[in-house]
Amino acid sequence: MFSLIIPVYRNEGSIPELLDTVAGLDARLNHDLEVVFVVDGSPDQSYVFLEAGLNQLGVRAKLLALSRNFGSFPAIRAGLAAAVGPYFAVMAADLQEPPELAEEFFRILSKGDADVVIGTREGRDDPFLSRIAAGTFWGLYRKLVVPDMPPGGVDVFGCNLAFRDELLRLEETHTSLVGLLFWLGFRRAVVPYRRLARRHGRSAWTFRRKFRYLLDSVFAFTDLPLRVLTGIGALGVGLSMVLGVLVLGARLAGGIGVPGYAATAILILFFGALGLLANGLVGSYVWRTYENSKRRPNAIVMKTTTYAPAVRRARSVGGE
Repeated sequence: MFSLIIPVYRNEGSIPELLDTVAGLDARLNHDLEVVFVVDGSPDQSYVFLEAGLNQLGVRAKLLALSRNFGSFPAIRAGLAAAVGPYFAVMAADLQEPPELAEEFFRILSKGDADVVIGTREGRDDPFLSRIAAGTFWGLYRKLVVPDMPPGGVDVFGCNLAFRDELLRLEETHTSLVGLLFWLGFRRAVVPYRRLARRHGRSAWTFRRKFRYLLDSVFAFTDLPLRVLTGIGALGVGLSMVLGVLVLGARLAGGIGVPGYAATAILILFFGALGLLANGLVGSYVWRTYENSKRRPNAIVMKTTTYAPAVRRARSVGGE
């Protein structure tokens, strides 16, 4: 069986077309497809539209409702945990990834050629500013977090059961799904595709979310901030020693009469700000360690509804 996981957030406009796409994919896979929709606390009517559409679709499916908005990665994790596999693929609900990409993932995985398949964008039909922002984001991600990240970045992937199980064992919070895909290793294949234009609604992937995701990735996978801070500290100590020798020499030579209040104030402000920056960087690592120590679940599934294709009626399971 092939399991397709689709996180849903603010996608009510694309639901009808999404269901048609899923039905077509199921037919091309000889009705051996299971679709797991995960509504990630979406404030619109996405859940209602999916509930009504799946009752009539006749595709083997599960509809998960999270108790609130936990984010894309926790939603994908919840979907992977609920799917039966043994082959899994992730697809965006906004239909910007062609459905043929999931078919290619399943083909490679079922042949046993790879344990995880990465979809990387070789082009995109997005507005110019969006392309610039995405290129900058993934460029920084490659430089700071994952050097072997494809230039186009990664949004969707597929994997087999062994990889899925290892991924679910990693119960980190405030981390990066993309970073974990590369950290786990295994046999990896890359499938290039062209990202389609968004036809419905607006993307929830705002600049603030991208910036936070980049910070989570940096603090979860590299000690670069600490190494930079250590270098700045060492440079500051060396500079202070040089200045100290110069000031002492000038004082002994009678070149300093009145103490320089402006220079003293500037030095105090500079090193005081540097100390606050250091505390902030170290505190970011400490906070993430503290969050992981709580062992809270990444997401809470409030309700699960299962749809059987033969019966075409839903059976609800609450409180999962």
